[in-house]
Order: sequence, then C-alpha cells, then structure tokens
Amino acid sequence: MAGSSFLHVARPLPGVGPQPTTAPLNVSIQPQALFSVIDHSLRRDQETKRVIGTLLGTRSEDGSDVDIRAAYAVPHTETDEQVEVDMDYQKQMLALHLKANPREVLVGWYATSAELNTFSALIQNFYAGQPEGTWPYPAVHLTVDTTPAAGIAMQTYIGVPIGVTEERSQDSCSFIPVPHQVKYTDADRSGLELISSAKDSDTRAALVGTDLDALEGAIEKVLDMLDRVSNYVSNVLDEEAEPSTALGQYLMNTLSLAPKVDPANIERDFNNHIQDVLVVSYLANTIRTQIDLSNRLATAALTIGGGEVTGENQGGERQGGDNRRGGKGGRGGRGGQNRQQQREPREPTES
Repeated sequence: MAGSSFLHVARPLPGVGPQPTTAPLNVSIQPQALFSVIDHSLRRDQETKRVIGTLLGTRSEDGSDVDIRAAYAVPHTETDEQVEVDMDYQKQMLALHLKANPREVLVGWYATSAELNTFSALIQNFYAGQPEGTWPYPAVHLTVDTTPAAGIAMQTYIGVPIGVTEERSQDSCSFIPVPHQVKYTDADRSGLELISSAKDSDTRAALVGTDLDALEGAIEKVLDMLDRVSNYVSNVLDEEAEPSTALGQYLMNTLSLAPKVDPANIERDFNNHIQDVLVVSYLANTIRTQIDLSNRLATAALTIGGGEVTGENQGGERQGGDNRRGGKGGRGGRGGQNRQQQREPREPTES
C-alpha cells in the first residue's frame, strides 16, 4: 500500500463556504496507537459489531504528512437505523489529552471494521467539522479489521463532502484511500519481536533474555540476512534468478556505507577495545575500593577520638574537684592561725 499512487480530485460545493484541503496524505501509524485500537476491540461486547475512537498525533505544516501516535475509545451506540456518539465524552477526553500532550492534535478517528456506510460518513463529518474538528485539514479515518483467525488488515481514508446542497453534504461524503505505513523505532522493534515470539508458546508468554542473548540473536539475524543476500547475488550471476534494478541499487547504497577495512585490522581494533574496557573496569573497581576504605578509616578515627576526649574530660573534672577541696582547707588553716595568735597588752589611758 505504501508504494501505491492515488489521484485525488475534489470539486468545491457551491454555497457551502470554505472547503478543507484534500491534498494526498502520507499517514504513519505508531505501534502504541494500533495496540490501543486492538485492545479496545478485544474488550468490546460480543453483540457490538464495531467500536470507534479518536486518533491523535502530529501533522506537518502543509498537512500532507500525518503521524498517528495515540488513540482512545469513544462510547457509541449503533443500530441498523441510527448511530449515537457521546460527544461530551469526546470533548472532555480530547481536552485532557491535549493538556497532557500539548504537541499533539486531533487527526481523525478509527473503527474496527472495514465497512464504510452512511454512519461512517456522519462520524467523518463530525470529526472533520469546525471549530472542534480537524478543519481545515481532512480527518483521517483508520479502519482496522480485527476478525478472529485472520490477519489484521488496515486502511486509511480521507473524506470529501458530496451533495448538491449544504444540508445534503453534511450527512454524506466520499472516502478516498490514502497510503499508510506502520512506523516504529529500533526500541519498538525489539519489543514487538519479543511480543510476537509469544505466539508460538502454549502459555502465550515470552521470557525476557539478557543483553548477551539479545546480542547473540541480533548477530544471528544479521548473518542470516547476509546469507540470503549472498545467495541472491550468486543466483543472479548464474542467471538462475531474475535481476532487480531497484534491489541492486539499494544493495550498492548499503554497501557503500560500509568502510573497507582489512579483517586483521578489525580484529586488532576489537581486541584493543576489549582491553580498554577491561582497564576502565579495573580503575572503576579500584576507585570504589579506595573510597570504601577511606570511609571506614574515617569512621574508625572518629570512634577512637571520641573515647580519648571523654577520658580527658573525666580526669580534668577529678583534678578540679581536688583543687576545690584543697582551697577550702587552706582558707580554713589561715583562719585558725589568726585565731591562735595572742594579742599584746595595752596600757590604760588617763582620762
């Protein structure tokens, strides 16, 4: 679907007013948004044919590129005759999400059914309207077929209003398919591969391996891809396989990025790197041991120093007590000596 091309033609309706742009879009879907849609579908009632929700993400300045990053469910009731959507819930959830993620905007809505009917047109016009919709940009409609025992089929559309009058165009539109792709990073890919490995297990559980296990698995995959490419090139040279110009150009661009280094030099550089890593690890352990030893010595010095200071204080208190007792005795002795001295007789004075 990503490699397909589409021709989009839209004719403005007379009397309807300003028309939203219907330029071709490139839609990218993040895995977390797709998981939210599938989780909503699994939690639905058995009697409910499909569930719907809101899509949020980012949009380029010209509106040609849309990145769907998040999704949340919106309650709705649908019968053969009518459809009801909880608009108040949609407005409150949208306001809360925009507060938590101010960089994201409303980009469209999703449904867990590949069917497009009149109710789909009503919901599409609601999300594409103004002022709380995606206007002047078209709303992206994502359909996800979650039929059991079948692969997950996705399709993205934008809506173009049709009708001879304004009232008629409000409840009808034409859905135009646009290209899409599931976009994920290297970290997301590791998580997706781990989750997909649980499908072959009876318990539907996957064990998280160590970093060495992950490195071993990545190396094995790289070796397997190299073997496949080597076999393909050999078959093309032997005229056993049909050559592909696009694939050959891609391989040339990929190989041109790889530096031309002698295997002996690579092995030497790898061994030097291992030695550098071991030296850094040894120095880190030595510093850690030195810090631990310094902390223990400082703690021991504080403990011993506190005991000596306590002993000196007690000795000083005892000496001070003796001095005080001696001082009292001295004063008493001087007083007794004065009392024992005899007074000299004095002659009587004549009156």
